[in-house]
Amino acid sequence: MQGFDRKTHWQNVYEQKKTTEVSWFQARPAVSLDLIANCCLDPADPIIDVGGGASVLVDYLFAQGHTNLTVLDISGAALAASRNRLGANAGAVKWVESDVTTYSPEIRYTLWHDRAVFHFLTDAEDRRRYVETLKNALRVGGHLILASFAIGGPEKCSGLPIVQYDARKLQSEFGPGFELVEERAESHVTPAHRVQDFAYFRFRHIEEKGS
Repeated sequence: MQGFDRKTHWQNVYEQKKTTEVSWFQARPAVSLDLIANCCLDPADPIIDVGGGASVLVDYLFAQGHTNLTVLDISGAALAASRNRLGANAGAVKWVESDVTTYSPEIRYTLWHDRAVFHFLTDAEDRRRYVETLKNALRVGGHLILASFAIGGPEKCSGLPIVQYDARKLQSEFGPGFELVEERAESHVTPAHRVQDFAYFRFRHIEEKGS
């Protein structure tokens, strides 16, 4: 959208609403946790939660013994909410305030988790930059878990248009370097008691032929 500032939009959202009031709030991110468990990670494997600023996923992963956690979000207010919630444990997590499309990863991750960031990228160039960042950040053999609104689900979120995805559409965005392992459907009930149909996908990052 011309003149649209992503950072300002999301900063305003988290400054004006409690984290438990936003439509994407989950008290327990059950599907994400199940898919992460299926990755069979070691506790020290590096994990990044993209757009996870105010999500409680990091709380659960920390409680499970994961010791190499990064949370990336475009909104400093969202990250602050999680730091405050975790209290003394917040120092064990790396907090990154950045737009994922311009993020320069310092390490290679074993798991890249994204619940409902990619589907906001309606511009093809933004999606291309996201995928480029993903490929640079995720080690070969690593796992990508991504959730988006499903085909037939909501067409907007937080007043913004989104792109609905199924496995075929996502595969075309990520290319042959990603192999679909499993997918799940979720009917997410928002704090306002509306139902949103989500689709979750777990991919493996594989060597592309000729690379």
